[in-house]
Amino acid sequence: MERSTRIIVTGGTFDKQYDAIKGVLTFKETHLPAILEQARLTAPVTLEINQLIDSLEMTDAHRSGVLDACRAAPEPSIIVIHGTDTMVETARVLGQAALGKTVVLTGAMIPYSVQGSDALFNLGFALALARTQPDGVYVAMNGRVFTWDNVRKDKVEGLFEMVT
Repeated sequence: MERSTRIIVTGGTFDKQYDAIKGVLTFKETHLPAILEQARLTAPVTLEINQLIDSLEMTDAHRSGVLDACRAAPEPSIIVIHGTDTMVETARVLGQAALGKTVVLTGAMIPYSVQGSDALFNLGFALALARTQPDGVYVAMNGRVFTWDNVRKDKVEGLFEMVT
């Protein structure tokens, strides 16, 4: 039987879109259904919208909600779409919980709705990892994978890197 994956959406730059009237990036709805259709994904996936917020606004209560969703998911592999600014903090919460599942956090530096976005690539990469990596919590960004306890975001360069 083919391994099923749950995609839990929390928001972040991945799902932002430009509001031309206000001149800002904001949330309206998730782009994931359109992305999955564009990718012509045929693997079994369940989509769950947990929240749509900027990760800078994410609190411990929001992170607990993500953890609860991961625990409740019947699927053995999970992708969490997350904002990059606090992705490492959420990965730590999930990693310390030792869920016995494969959980991959990913996001985007440029919104899916903006030309040149890295969202589609990062999602595809995360999906491949979620279906093939052993149980554990990982951060997958721009073709690199990190364990939850050995990753940080270089906010100057806008890249993820190993801590050690």
